[in-house]
Amino acid sequence: MAIYTEEEAKKILEKALSFSKADACEINLSGSNRGNIRYARNTVSTAGYQSTQSLVVQSSFGKKVGTATIDEFDDASLEKVVGRAEELAKLSPENPEFMAPLGPQQYDQSITYKEATAKVTPEYRAEVASKSINPAAEKDVTAAGFLNDGESFSAMINSNGLFAYNKSTNVDFTVTMRTNDGTGSGWVTRDYNDISKFDGEAASKVAIDKAVMSREARAIEPGKYTVILEPAAASDLLRNMIFSFNARSADEGRSFMSAPDGANKLGQKIVDERVNLWSDPLHPDVPTSTWNGEGMPLKKTQWIENGVVKNLAYSRYWAEQKGVDPVPFPSNGIMAGGDESLEDMIAGTKKGILVTRFWYIRSVDPQTLLYTGLTRDGTFYIENGKIKYPVKNFRFNESPIIMLNNLESLGQQVRVDGNLIPYMKIRDFTFTSLSDAV
Repeated sequence: MAIYTEEEAKKILEKALSFSKADACEINLSGSNRGNIRYARNTVSTAGYQSTQSLVVQSSFGKKVGTATIDEFDDASLEKVVGRAEELAKLSPENPEFMAPLGPQQYDQSITYKEATAKVTPEYRAEVASKSINPAAEKDVTAAGFLNDGESFSAMINSNGLFAYNKSTNVDFTVTMRTNDGTGSGWVTRDYNDISKFDGEAASKVAIDKAVMSREARAIEPGKYTVILEPAAASDLLRNMIFSFNARSADEGRSFMSAPDGANKLGQKIVDERVNLWSDPLHPDVPTSTWNGEGMPLKKTQWIENGVVKNLAYSRYWAEQKGVDPVPFPSNGIMAGGDESLEDMIAGTKKGILVTRFWYIRSVDPQTLLYTGLTRDGTFYIENGKIKYPVKNFRFNESPIIMLNNLESLGQQVRVDGNLIPYMKIRDFTFTSLSDAV
């Protein structure tokens, strides 16, 4: 039994905590039930179901901390794992940045659990695979995809009176479609908390169409182009930018958010005024837990407002050093979009390139947030409002900060990897070379 109710989880945690003799003790309990199906070369290769559970004890004596883990929850096992964590704590060096566990907190009720998602059957997964494989085969395309779904819970308790619990569901789907002549490739990803929002057949059609359209791509000169970034492509670069919203690395001069003389860029305008970025655990399209791993409550937080940095994330330790309130790192990212559809954006582009997604992104310069990577799985040349032909993949060198200062327009939002990201039209995006990879 991997999924415990709030009452069941609390009972186990309270029993484990009763064995603690440490100065402070924090215990986390989690579990999940997950099903999956994988297919390649238009044939299902694996399917399975996994149920896991785990209990992690962190005990401390002063600033000396020890951690131990177990997956058996009878009284003897609980006593043993708590004792082991305490033994390790006594052997450990002091952690100079140790923070005592939080006291009781108030949390919003999360909206992350959908019963229908928890009840997905093997037959449903097989049907998703079938409706992806068969249309691909009809178009002389080979499909390779993965569907993963499940339910999970997490709970924590500590010796200072904190208790937290959350239950959630999710479904993740990706598929790559390759034309059988080896010259075209398409890809799509979908993820939701609510299975009723997922349409595997429609998602697969997007990837099939891109694969067929991208056959026999032409080589064009690298350079600066107007680009339309699909949300999956934009999300890859935005995610790297959000990592820089760390007050400590900014204050210590180690990130783009650093400013001269040990200051940071809080309150400064860094991107186009149309850029608004926030996190919200209660957003109906991208809900998350309403507490983080330390038990800190998560609330709606504005990170960029009209292009201006409104918040940086402060850990409890760094907040104490700076004499400010902690600000938890975001659990999701939501960027405001516009009303334009992808078709509208293409129709309004005289000359440009449509990018499905990026791949193999690596940092070049943390101080400017310069990244390099490759386009992949469908890159197309646009002329006079129409897609004219597929083009060979590019290597790019670009910073999301420069990108968001070269913003032409924003389109409709799409959920990608638990975030809500719009289509973006960007001018002067830098492609540095061609890639022969399909």
